Amino acid sequence: MFKIMIVEDDLTIAGVLREELGKWNHEAFLVEDFSLVMEEFKNNAPQLVLMDISLPSFNGYYWCQEIRKVSQVPIIFISSRNENMDIVMAIQMGADDFISKPFDLTVAVAKMQALLRRTYDFNESDNFLNFNRTVLKPGESKLYYDSQEVDLTRTELKILELLFLQKGEYVSREEIMVNLWEDESFIDDNTLAVNIARLRKKLAKVGLVGFIMTKKGIGYALNKETVHE
Repeated sequence: MFKIMIVEDDLTIAGVLREELGKWNHEAFLVEDFSLVMEEFKNNAPQLVLMDISLPSFNGYYWCQEIRKVSQVPIIFISSRNENMDIVMAIQMGADDFISKPFDLTVAVAKMQALLRRTYDFNESDNFLNFNRTVLKPGESKLYYDSQEVDLTRTELKILELLFLQKGEYVSREEIMVNLWEDESFIDDNTLAVNIARLRKKLAKVGLVGFIMTKKGIGYALNKETVHE
């Protein structure tokens, strides 16, 4: 599942897009105050932005430039202003694609899906796991978040795999160690804690603060309400 920000002042179009993206298991949200586009972007950390050109306050070109100052997240313009100059301007401002209104909803979503796959380097046959706007690719030993990637050691990858599969539910320390090393009796009590601490530092560097939670006597879980910085 990817998180998608829709910056569109036509509420009918925005609502239709959100509903259709939801059918594809994407989490789409609408910007309601068009003077706070960057605040919404920073607070929600979307993995794709859909942007109209003609907007209240500042136009889509302006917001595209502002986003590009802080992120390389993919941006698609959706606009009735579809002259060649509009398309050229959109690309020059940093957009990745342009969809002209009126558009076929199925084709539009297909283009979004294709851009997401290209951006995050996924193929249809890839085996990957999603949780709270992060993507774990076991085949590459990497975690992806907001156009950033985290290289993982084998142990770190196995820990995250177990936690991703539980979707925010706690996994006991013993279960993790058995999966990692098959027999916990051969493992020092501090080994798992050291690996978790190192993994947390890596995740914090890309803005995933508090992504792994600890509950004493219970175990570890992924945080459904992670603070994204």
